Amino acid sequence: MLTPQPLISRKSGPIKGVITPPGDKSISHRAVMLGGIAEGETFVRGLLEGDDVLCTIAALRALGAEVHQDSTEWRIKGIGLKGLHASASTIDMGNSGTAARLLIGLLSGRPFTSSFTGDASLCKRPMGRIITPLMQMGATFVSTDGRLPLKVTGALKPQAISYTLPVASAQVKSAILLAGLSANGVTTVIERIPTRDHSENMLRHFGARVDITPGDDGDAISITGHPTLKGRALVVPADPSSAAFPLVAAILNADSHLTLKNVGLNPRRAGLIDTLIEMGAKIALANKRDESGEPVADLVVEGSALAGITVPASRAPSMIDEYPILSIAAACAEGTTRMLGLAELRVKESDRLALIAQGLKRCGVKVEVAGDDLIVHGSGKSPQGGATVDTAMDHRIAMSFLILGTVSAEPVRIDDGAFIATSFPAFVKLLNDAGANIGPEAGNR
Repeated sequence: MLTPQPLISRKSGPIKGVITPPGDKSISHRAVMLGGIAEGETFVRGLLEGDDVLCTIAALRALGAEVHQDSTEWRIKGIGLKGLHASASTIDMGNSGTAARLLIGLLSGRPFTSSFTGDASLCKRPMGRIITPLMQMGATFVSTDGRLPLKVTGALKPQAISYTLPVASAQVKSAILLAGLSANGVTTVIERIPTRDHSENMLRHFGARVDITPGDDGDAISITGHPTLKGRALVVPADPSSAAFPLVAAILNADSHLTLKNVGLNPRRAGLIDTLIEMGAKIALANKRDESGEPVADLVVEGSALAGITVPASRAPSMIDEYPILSIAAACAEGTTRMLGLAELRVKESDRLALIAQGLKRCGVKVEVAGDDLIVHGSGKSPQGGATVDTAMDHRIAMSFLILGTVSAEPVRIDDGAFIATSFPAFVKLLNDAGANIGPEAGNR
C-alpha cells in the first residue's frame, strides 16, 4: 500500500515552456505484452515508466520473457506465444485495469493456470465483461463476484468466436483478440461504437493478420489465430491522456504559451482536443507525423476563454479518461457544459462521475448528475476552490483537481497524490517547471 501523499495547488501565473508528456500508457502495455510473445527482440523507445507499466513488465518477466532497460530504450527478448509458462507466484497488476484485462485475455489461450490480483482500487473493478467471452473461448475462471483476485485456466484448445460487445470497451475487445492469437481459425469482435484501436495497430505491426469489415451492426474486427509475431522497433508517442493536464492548465491560465511534444493523436483518442477547440481553446498542431503506426504531433496551446457546449455521448469512447480534466475546463468556462453518456466513468479506477461532482461542489462549482450525464455550470470566472478533494486512489481525479488549483481563487488540496505515479510520475515537477505551484502543504513555494 502506497503511503498517502497529500498535495496542495495554489494559483499560478502563465503556464509556459516545452513539455514532453510521458509515453502513452495504453500503447506501452501492449508493446511489452506483444514484445514478450514475439520471436526475436523488440526495442522500445518512449515507454512509460510509471507504476502501471512496471507491473506489466514484472508480469511478462514472471511468464518467461526477458525485459531489460538501457540508457535510451527497453529491450524485450520475446519467447513466442507458446513459450509462455505459468508464473510461480500471483501476478499483481497494481492499479491497471487495462493491463489486467489484456493479460487475462492473452493467458486465456494458454493451457495453464494463472492467478491475478491488484491493489484495493483494481480489485473493485468488474472483470465479468471479459470473463463472459473468454469462457466462450474455453477458459475457466475462479473469482468472487467476477472481480480480482481471480484464477484463469487457459483453454487447451481455444475456440474462435464471434462476439458483439455489449458496451464500448477497447479493453474487452483487446482481451478477446489476444485470446484469439491462440485459437484455430478467425476470432471476430463486433463493436457498434468505435473504440481506441491501439491493439489492432500494434498486432499488425508485429505481424498478425487483423481485418476490419464495416457492417450495419458496426465494425467487425477479426484476427487470424496462430500468427508468427516478430520482434520490432517501436517508438511510443506521448500519452494524450497525460498531455491533457498541462494542456488544460495552459488554456485556463491567462497569457500562457505551452508546447507539448510528440503527443499521440490517434483519431479514436482525440475527443478532448476536438471538444476544447469547440469550446474556444487556441490549440494548434505542428510537426505532424507517424510513429510505429500511430499519428503524432506537437500541440501548441495558448491561454483561452472557453464557452460551455454539449458533448455528445458518441464522443465518450474517444475521451473517456479525459472527462475529469474536461470538467475542470467546464467549471471555468462561460455557460453550461453538458457531458452526455458517461456510464463508463462509474467503473473506472473509481466512480469518477460521483467524485467529479463531489469535488467540484466542494470547490464552489454548480454541478448536476442526471442519470449518466454530467452538467457543469461555469461562470467564466475562477472557481472558489478552498477545499480538500477525496481522490479515492484515482490518479486522474488527483491531477484534475490540482490543475483546478492553478486557477481557483483559493488553493485546492487533494487527500492523496501517490497514485499519480501510475501514469505520470513527473507530473508535479513538469507542471511546476512550467509555472504551476503544486507541492506538499509545508514548504510549498
